[in-house]
Amino acid sequence: MSESKRKTSKFRTILGIVFRHLVATVSFAIALYVLFALFFSTDEERQLQRENRLYRQRYDKMVQKERLIADVLEGLSVRDNDIYKGLFKTSVPSADPVSPAGMVAIADSLTESYYLSTAASTSGTLMLMAGSVDANFEEVFRILREERDSVPPLSLPLHGMSYVQTGASVGMKYNPVYKLQVQHDGLDLVAPQGAPVYAVADGVVSQVVRSRKGLGNIVEIDHGNGYVSRYCLMGEMSVVKGRRVKRDQQIGTVGISPTLPAPHLHFEIRRRGRVCDPVNFFFASLSPEEYSRMIYLSVITEQSMD
Repeated sequence: MSESKRKTSKFRTILGIVFRHLVATVSFAIALYVLFALFFSTDEERQLQRENRLYRQRYDKMVQKERLIADVLEGLSVRDNDIYKGLFKTSVPSADPVSPAGMVAIADSLTESYYLSTAASTSGTLMLMAGSVDANFEEVFRILREERDSVPPLSLPLHGMSYVQTGASVGMKYNPVYKLQVQHDGLDLVAPQGAPVYAVADGVVSQVVRSRKGLGNIVEIDHGNGYVSRYCLMGEMSVVKGRRVKRDQQIGTVGISPTLPAPHLHFEIRRRGRVCDPVNFFFASLSPEEYSRMIYLSVITEQSMD
């Protein structure tokens, strides 16, 4: 064999050995990487895994809460359009700085961080609203469980009313007169001036107030067991103090005040002087669907009408 052939054969042998070692090394490295990836995690990966689990949990909760309140969105639209137009004789102003059409137009320019921050903000708001709604239902269940024999069966003070007439209920609300947050001790029920007002249960008229200040004309009915209902901002009042009234008996009409944005009935429930949320006592007068929507509207309405 010539010298050149021996050199070529030796070179090929060395090249083969190097190639085999290279393949073995790469294969071993890949195997180590796969093994490490399957059974070991870096601190960063573990942190990402925890964040992913947290996001999945938050997402599931968001979906559940959104499903609970999704059925009232149509009701909100109805209230905005029907009641606002009926009272103020104008179109509903848009509360969104960007319309749906505008959002479509700029969707491609929105960053992922914007979507994440918006989703987080929306989720937080929905969770707070859902918590308030849950608290209302828990109070209803507590009343039924602990005070079943003493709770009067309350009907609606406005016959034929829909849940879309529900305004702000008990709590800190923005007052349109004082332009600041004040304690609101009743439930606002939107209605046209002159609409009949009815007693929500049997009782005795304990007070009739005629006034042009504050909550205006007031009829107060004592239902026994410490329960008192108050009908405020009345127009005409057809009862006098000491008269016994029956459930669903007309006691007057809805009035109007020049200092308030629209005519409505301000309705209160008190037990032994303690302010109660009237919404919690209407569970027997509405369908479950309408009652849940009434509670939701009373929770999210941040401005009172008086």
